[in-house]
Amino acid sequence: MAVETRHRGAVGQSVTKVDGPSLVAGKPVFTLDHDVPGALVGKILPSPHAHAAIVSIDTAEAEAVPGVRAILHHGNVPRVPYTTAGQGWPEPSPYDTVLFDRKVRFVGDRVAAVAAETEEAAEEALRKIRVEYKVLPAVLSPEEALADGAPVIHDEPDAEGIYDAKHNIVAAVDIPVGDVASALAEAHVTAEATCEIPYSQHAAIEPHGVIAYFDEAGRLVLRTSTQVPFHVRRIVARVVGLDPARIRVIKPRIGGGFGSKQEILLEPVAALLALRTGRPVRMAYSREEVFIASRTRHPMRVAVKLGAGKDGVLQAIDMEVLSNTGAYGAHALTVLSNVGSKTLPLYNKAPHLRFRGKAVYTNLPVAGAYRGYGATQGYFALEVAMDRLAEALGMDPIELRKRNHIRVGETSPIFEKIGEGREGTAQVVRSCALADCLRIGAERIGWKENRGRRREDGPWVHGLGMACAMQGSGITGVDMAAATLVMQDDGSFRLLVGATDLGTGSDTILAQIAAQELGVPVDRVLVYSSDTDFTPFDTGAYASSTTYVSGNAVLRAAQSVHRQILDVAAAALGERPEVLELAEGAVASRKTGRRLTLGEIGHRATYVVDQRQIAATASFTCPESPPPFAAFFCEVAVDRETGVVRVERFVVAADCGVAIHPKAAEGQLEGAILQGIGHALCEEMLFAPSGRCVNAGFFDYKLPSSLDTPRIEAILVPSEEPTGPWGAKSISEIGINGPLPAISNAIYDAVGVRLTRAPFTPERVLLALRAAGK
Repeated sequence: MAVETRHRGAVGQSVTKVDGPSLVAGKPVFTLDHDVPGALVGKILPSPHAHAAIVSIDTAEAEAVPGVRAILHHGNVPRVPYTTAGQGWPEPSPYDTVLFDRKVRFVGDRVAAVAAETEEAAEEALRKIRVEYKVLPAVLSPEEALADGAPVIHDEPDAEGIYDAKHNIVAAVDIPVGDVASALAEAHVTAEATCEIPYSQHAAIEPHGVIAYFDEAGRLVLRTSTQVPFHVRRIVARVVGLDPARIRVIKPRIGGGFGSKQEILLEPVAALLALRTGRPVRMAYSREEVFIASRTRHPMRVAVKLGAGKDGVLQAIDMEVLSNTGAYGAHALTVLSNVGSKTLPLYNKAPHLRFRGKAVYTNLPVAGAYRGYGATQGYFALEVAMDRLAEALGMDPIELRKRNHIRVGETSPIFEKIGEGREGTAQVVRSCALADCLRIGAERIGWKENRGRRREDGPWVHGLGMACAMQGSGITGVDMAAATLVMQDDGSFRLLVGATDLGTGSDTILAQIAAQELGVPVDRVLVYSSDTDFTPFDTGAYASSTTYVSGNAVLRAAQSVHRQILDVAAAALGERPEVLELAEGAVASRKTGRRLTLGEIGHRATYVVDQRQIAATASFTCPESPPPFAAFFCEVAVDRETGVVRVERFVVAADCGVAIHPKAAEGQLEGAILQGIGHALCEEMLFAPSGRCVNAGFFDYKLPSSLDTPRIEAILVPSEEPTGPWGAKSISEIGINGPLPAISNAIYDAVGVRLTRAPFTPERVLLALRAAGK
């Protein structure tokens, strides 16, 4: 539910999504729905070993398979180091990847690729590629990777940007503020928590897919399921040695991404196969390949120590992180940085801070971008530690948060010291309704009435838990978006944006932002997005940036078009633009009452007098990253006999500024909460001693279903962000940060044991109960 805002018009309305009817009707809108005649099928040969050198590859028998048209491997492709992370240039991730290497570093790593006339021929060819491996010792945990004498995973001399390759450390940070050790020693009370998150999968409905083909001018076209079309273009051009001007990337509708499609994986392989054969090539991951060969959340261990005075005001926060990046370092530094940068500013009263950590290579699948992007791991430990601190102080957990959270007009040194892989930007919080979120959420869950009063129902015991979080809205000094808005002769508008709608509804929201400024219904704004030939640049859909960064670009373009419309109307009416008002599809004079419809203005500008194209292109670069805030509350029931944990209710109260599309914002929260519940209770990728994932599919990897979904109440608490388009800031990621700590804290309230290793499976709960004698 949302509280009504002061805006009237398109903003603040839950209008029909612009892509809703086509999706509901099952129209062919996704990448692999597109049929390109004569397309070859591309397939990848995965490594069966976690760590091995390739001694030789023999493709003769595979090449003889009828229908095989090309085979790629390290012996016949250029060696170009790059990063698969779709990030702004210069990329903060290391160049530790080549298309096909002489060494494989995890089970599922690329060994070769085949293009054939049929899927059957491609699979037969894969079986007939003869590879001789020299198996090397593998390391399957960060601790093993850091041990003296551990095998070096990246010993190639041409890799760039690795912090300490000899010790398998891809990235490291150490940010001190004040004197944490002394402050902790002098604190009236201290508390700490060390929490662990395992490998987990995004589980988007649509697997990764791409179609590479050539247009009538012989240019390479990549139709791909991606969150970052412009980064795909730049990186593919580098890897395959093609002029970027010869590449066009089209992003159709996406069946979910959550960060997994912020990676350039299949596109360069498909591109090179197409270039080698001169034929279109179609590639898609199977579900097993998505689990193993795409990307995952970074497994982490996060340790937090807190020190506070008698009044509960924090004096010191110490956070230490050990992150497992897997076999390659995509997003390693930036996710590691975000563990601190998105969490520590929330409690800005502490004058002494230290954030340090390492991201470490292992011979396991590659971690990457995942909704929450490090903040999820950080808040797990921070909010469990805050609960422990409240208990040590004899203080209500909500009251402890109230005494320490950041407020309007305040800042934190962390904003300036830590960005995403580099120094950040000093900023002041300009909007924050967290106090209201805490109050409203507590009322809805019945906090005062039920917290600490364990309700028993046979073996089931009920408890309440809570947590807080903040996030960001884009990456300061990095994210840039542009938008082009064109008025047509009938008074309707075309909006061209590079922003990527991956199911979030951003096409709709950007149309609403424009429609609000232009005084027209949303259906008068036709949105065309994510085509590198026809839409202006946008860094892509990640870092909770689209509403704020792309939205501000759209608003600037709409403001320029608004002014041009008034100029044309002023000339037609013989009045000054200052006395004219644009609203409800027409321009009217406040002085005389005379009016012209937008259709009449468009017709006049196009055909009649002083002919011109009413249009504007505008850009927006992220000068600051206004944080959204949220308070999370949940009720759990724990079965003391079996260890089963059931989430009965979940309440989230969130401040995203002005909600452009309230239903979409609520949907973002509800979906993120359910993902977070999965992290807390059941989701974990499991590995054999060989490094092979043993539950790479939806049957064995346990995801919450509709039957597992508790009552989720998402409440939008309004504020107004002065730097945001129509007062808006982000909402898409913050919801996933709260369930892990809130559920852990609720389990403690119910049965008196703290779970600090996710997921909280029945076995782990039962072991914790037995260890505590309960």
